[in-house]
Amino acid sequence: MKKYNFGAGPSILPQEVMKATAEACIEFQDMGLSLMEISHRTPEFQAVMDEAQALFKELLNIPEGYSVLFVGGGASLEFCMVPFNMLEKKAAYLNTGVWAKKAMKEAKLFGEVIEVASSADANYTFIPKNYDIPADADYFHITTNNTIYGTELHEDLDSPVPLVADMSSDIFSRPIDVSKYGMIYGGAQKNLSMAGVTFVIVKDELLGKVSRSIPTMLDYRTHVDKGSMFNTPPVVPIFCAVQTLKWIKSQGGVKEMERRAQERAELLYGEIDRNKMFQGTVTAKEDRSLMNICFVMADEYKELEKDFLKFATEKGMSGIKGHRSVGGFRASCYNAMPIEGVKALVACMQEYEKMHA
Repeated sequence: MKKYNFGAGPSILPQEVMKATAEACIEFQDMGLSLMEISHRTPEFQAVMDEAQALFKELLNIPEGYSVLFVGGGASLEFCMVPFNMLEKKAAYLNTGVWAKKAMKEAKLFGEVIEVASSADANYTFIPKNYDIPADADYFHITTNNTIYGTELHEDLDSPVPLVADMSSDIFSRPIDVSKYGMIYGGAQKNLSMAGVTFVIVKDELLGKVSRSIPTMLDYRTHVDKGSMFNTPPVVPIFCAVQTLKWIKSQGGVKEMERRAQERAELLYGEIDRNKMFQGTVTAKEDRSLMNICFVMADEYKELEKDFLKFATEKGMSGIKGHRSVGGFRASCYNAMPIEGVKALVACMQEYEKMHA
């Protein structure tokens, strides 16, 4: 039986990416050694790092004056590193979910944090709008896609201060104007690679402005100066990221990834809205995520939630259980999800409707 991986992360990767990574872990570039055991200082791995940075810049059209870094610790460490490096007096945050809230918590250790808006009272079922960004803030932080609640910012914001974005779960899913951002960061295990590496795109001129001393490993300048090679980087996840970036390029680039994301979302949201057994969880349809499509059983069918999950899982729909704070179901449709997977889920929902509605 064909299985489709709708897991929120670590998540689906293209088959050719996994195959190339697995082969490199057995033997890398005819060296007679595994990628897992060679020195990161070898010319062979330096070429991998160089290619990763070059492909990032090419696919996202990153302008001059920005550095691309590959570090450890996940986005959760970036919640600390961003204010450590950039918060001198106060920073502004848009509270759109659990991860934004966690980022705010870390920032409060370094200075004043202004919550410009929040949708917490509505369980984060929409993206706040019509708020003011303090012009004297050191930066404004957003989370562009909220995996738990299924909301997403679909356009690049205009900000009077440096814009910092956690793009862990929607990077490379649409073209972005990097020049509008001071920093973009994220864990790689959604749209880019296996778990274990964090990407950072940072505008160089924003670094070195705070008055505090920063530990060496937590100072972005360390990683800029050493090309992400200050210490041993996560070599296998970086190699895996290169394979994914090459795959994106071969498929038509980020614009094609956006087209596919819209096609998948239109199909699945269309079924959610049509099928009387299900309903979407995001109250503002314009804020619906293309990456994490969340839905629940309609009120009159609530008692069938566990049964549908069992039914869908047996049909090969893997990882569709919703986050505990929302319940219901979550179909994560990252770049590597083929349209056939979404069609299979829609067919599953329609079959279940015929059985019970």
